[in-house]
Amino acid sequence: MTSALSARSTEILAALTRLREADAPTHGGHVLSYVYDSGRAELDQLAAEAIRIMQPVNGLDPTTFPSVAAMERDLVRFTRRMLHGDQEVVGTVTSGGTESCLLAVKTARDAWRSAGGSGTPRLLAPVTVHAAFSKAAQYFGLELDLVPVDTSGVLEPAQLTERFGPDVALVVVSAPAYPHASLDPVADVAAAAAAAGIACHVDACIGGFVLPWWVAEDGGALPLWDFAVDGVTSMSADLHKFGYAPKGASVLLHRGRDRQRAQYFATRRWPGYPVVNATMLGSKSAGALAAAWAIVERLGEDGFAELAASCQRSTDAVTAAVRTIEGLLVVGSPVGPLLAVATDDMVPEDRRVDPHHWADAVREHGWLLQLQPGLVQADGTRLPHATHLTITPVTESVLPDLLFALTSAADEVRGVPAALAGSIVPSEITDVLASLGNRADPLSSQEASAVLAGLGIGAGGSVLPGRMAPLLAVLEALPAQLTERLLVELLAGLVDP
Repeated sequence: MTSALSARSTEILAALTRLREADAPTHGGHVLSYVYDSGRAELDQLAAEAIRIMQPVNGLDPTTFPSVAAMERDLVRFTRRMLHGDQEVVGTVTSGGTESCLLAVKTARDAWRSAGGSGTPRLLAPVTVHAAFSKAAQYFGLELDLVPVDTSGVLEPAQLTERFGPDVALVVVSAPAYPHASLDPVADVAAAAAAAGIACHVDACIGGFVLPWWVAEDGGALPLWDFAVDGVTSMSADLHKFGYAPKGASVLLHRGRDRQRAQYFATRRWPGYPVVNATMLGSKSAGALAAAWAIVERLGEDGFAELAASCQRSTDAVTAAVRTIEGLLVVGSPVGPLLAVATDDMVPEDRRVDPHHWADAVREHGWLLQLQPGLVQADGTRLPHATHLTITPVTESVLPDLLFALTSAADEVRGVPAALAGSIVPSEITDVLASLGNRADPLSSQEASAVLAGLGIGAGGSVLPGRMAPLLAVLEALPAQLTERLLVELLAGLVDP
């Protein structure tokens, strides 16, 4: 039986509602990153009710709460079938893609050591691999070896496989890679890895619950990218992306029970209860697990296929529209419901459209796109700065308005040169930035805050400028270590009491 909320509780919820009003909209399709809106109110309601039912349950111990094991078992079974795994493929539901990637690397490192590896293991991947693997390498003491790709984000398999060696604990490929939606050559890399005795992980965090129903550009099937490839050792697929579950829920699958068991942490060497954890978290909410389970049960393969078809129709429409906009181009041949857009350098300068100015102009039309800085790779080639769009099922309902905004915004900024850091950074902090960039010791919080204030962000209650193109130009121009330190200070400062 429920009881009416007290007056104070009502006030608290009202305050929470006001806080939410400052957030980007999570429904309606106007944010083309971070949120994955199915466009089906029923799924949101189903997820909320599932979370309510499981709210007090601790996912730490499935022997005390067998509902946790039952739901996890069902989700692993569904994901395994969807990704063409056989009975030897087993897995775990994690708190999100980052945890899935971290655990895949931790498991590979431990398996490599058990097989006789010594010294510092190497994690080998294309430069387009998700940043979660950089975090994993840092957390677990691996050397991160990133292989350059071409300017369309495409990996040449030999560029990766020629760097195989006995110190490689894991090679990672993506299906697809987030920045440009490039589908890495999974079959070629995995076959070579198997021949060399190297574990191969496929990061399908963003593609895992949509690519099984995706049609290739030529109308046929996609190249093999999942457990249908014998050399694939493990895979990650996020339920809170195109599985449409609330954050955070992901699935990590391993080929082989012995390998998957190496993922676990267990100890009885303390005076408390024996601790056995499949994931990095101990005590954890069962809410996201329950919501994901409920949505998968509701949709089934047919429901996911229907939503994937909607994503494909909208992605095709957006891609086609961008390709007709003079001065812009779609980077490479994207696979899945995402794409990156860059400047078309083949047209005269006065007809070019800078993707960051374009994204800022699109924002003024009421749509949020994601700006990506350029990147100079180890071989000296530069991946161009771009704007990223993720398409979801709800996009289809707002497609005409979105296409109008994309086209109109391009017209508004065509011919405007890309932002240059040198013309943006205030002269009074130029010398400060130069000196800080050469320092070996990290900036103090006070120093980093002062730099941010000099750049016009993080001070006076203004988190970010209204136009992001100039800021991205500055961040790209600064040394990476300095940029990272400034971004840490910006985000940490948001929650300083």
